[in-house]
Amino acid sequence: MQKVVIAALGTLLLAGVAAAPLSAAAEGAKASSKVAAPWKPTKNAFGQPDLSGAWSNATLTPLTRRPAFKDQLNYTPEQVKEMEANAVAEVEEGNQDTDPNAPAEAPKTPPGANVRPEFAAAGGDVGGYNRGWLDPGSHVMRVNGEPRTSLITTPNGQVPPRKTGAPPAPRFGGGMGSFDGPEVRSLGERCIMSFGRNAGPPMFPNGFYNNNYQIIQTADAVGIQVEMNHDLRQIRLNAKHRTDDVRPYMGDSIGWYEGDTLVVETTHIPQSQHFMGSWKNLKVTEKFTRVGQHRLHYQFTVEDPDTWDKPWGGEYEFSPLQGVIYEYACHEGNYALPGILAGARAEEAQKAEAEKAAATKAEADKAVGKKGARSGE
Repeated sequence: MQKVVIAALGTLLLAGVAAAPLSAAAEGAKASSKVAAPWKPTKNAFGQPDLSGAWSNATLTPLTRRPAFKDQLNYTPEQVKEMEANAVAEVEEGNQDTDPNAPAEAPKTPPGANVRPEFAAAGGDVGGYNRGWLDPGSHVMRVNGEPRTSLITTPNGQVPPRKTGAPPAPRFGGGMGSFDGPEVRSLGERCIMSFGRNAGPPMFPNGFYNNNYQIIQTADAVGIQVEMNHDLRQIRLNAKHRTDDVRPYMGDSIGWYEGDTLVVETTHIPQSQHFMGSWKNLKVTEKFTRVGQHRLHYQFTVEDPDTWDKPWGGEYEFSPLQGVIYEYACHEGNYALPGILAGARAEEAQKAEAEKAAATKAEADKAVGKKGARSGE
């Protein structure tokens, strides 16, 4: 289901959307409405806190807080009710039959439909997908029962300003106007990594689909299978960071257990996976804690002394996935990339032909001018 337009949506995802199949939203709502027996963490065969299983982080709550909510950490009950009702209407409207005879420029969704801004920017149905193909979430993210307005927990829910003199965020992938070769296309478009930050670190929902994970624990490692884009995070337990400057995809992650919490520290993040422009000296610390039968708390902290004055971060809760992870079979042999590169070569050929024609005409005009000059002597 890879579409070219999806690769350009990275910046839109900062204001994204998304929630969970069996949502922590629902679980958290129950926790906030009645006093339940305290959760007793279970241990696995290795004596570790049991974090294993299939999870989802899809949610209606965006990564960064929408400006209208300013310093409001939590939605009001009325706001939650409206947002979740709109999500239901969005599914109903988005799944209406598509008119096969409609012209290409016709709206892809009924007029007045509840289309999220991110979807509208991608062409209404996200690059041609009907709503039934998408799973962006339908519940607000609850953390300990609180309906959050953003996953980032800074006072205003925004990424902190960069330090004076910090280099601007580098741009990779070339956007929609750079087609010279595959090296300048985004990792998501090339089917190498997700078009969002599903694998991270830090790990976020992408706002569209496939926000699913499976956590596997062993005595000396933790593996996180990421559906989007068939990525596998490998976390070495009780190890030390590599000492060279090799930067594998998703960085170099080491972990350890502190009580019932798995702490993961990642460095050596590659430039192509920079986070908000930070990569070379970026350190991401993540904490995974099972806080309920259907709730896995996730907290992240990012720090880079060259980019921000102090560490900052956020939190959310994973929800159980009612199913298993299947292969996401995106691959670099998709139709989009050859089409893009073929189009670029065609444009280059047209430009070369035009330049050749212009040069020929200039030579002809020059010859005519010389002939006229001689005849006038």
